[in-house]
Amino acid sequence: MTGSKDTRATPAPGAPTGLRQLKKQRTYEAVSEAAIALFLERGFDKVSVAEVAAAAEISKPTLFRYFPAKEDLVLHRFADHEDEAARVVTGRPGGHSPLAALRAHFLAGLDRHDPVTGLNDAPGVLAFHQLLYTSPSLVARLHTYQERSERALADALGEGSLDARLAAAQILAAQRVLALDNWRRVDAGERARDVHPDAVRAANRAFDQLDRGLPSFTGRHS
Repeated sequence: MTGSKDTRATPAPGAPTGLRQLKKQRTYEAVSEAAIALFLERGFDKVSVAEVAAAAEISKPTLFRYFPAKEDLVLHRFADHEDEAARVVTGRPGGHSPLAALRAHFLAGLDRHDPVTGLNDAPGVLAFHQLLYTSPSLVARLHTYQERSERALADALGEGSLDARLAAAQILAAQRVLALDNWRRVDAGERARDVHPDAVRAANRAFDQLDRGLPSFTGRHS
């Protein structure tokens, strides 16, 4: 599953702040991976936070300093994706509308079978998504991450105006529906490469609808 922060970067010599941040990030990753391994083996609700702390060789209070809620041990993998749509909009090439940039980004994700598009049949990714989508508390906690994504995208689209907030909600909802539909087909046994053509058509159809409904973010106005 993508979404984890890259911990391979080497800080410059004499940069203690960078070293501390790197150590902290490595701890995040190690604890999250230990937790997910336990959850996949035994089920999310059957593993206690104390057991995760023991597996990660840290104390329970230390674990909660890194992860305020048990669900965050899993959803940490989504941390880098919270502002992904906003970064696509703010970093888009000149002459590209926000929706055109977001469409191209989603289609590129389908082409490379990015797990966040749901179009990935690697066993580890399927197991992670199965864990996520079949645990009600994880699905509920995921909404918190999605709300932050909406706020970030709304700020990128129009400084959080009402029109921008409505557009952000519609855009991210469309992407969630597309990803969930892709995952359901792959989880049912279809190969990602076989689902890909339908996934591309569905994505284009969804963005065509967004284009018609959100003309202010296509570079044209009704």
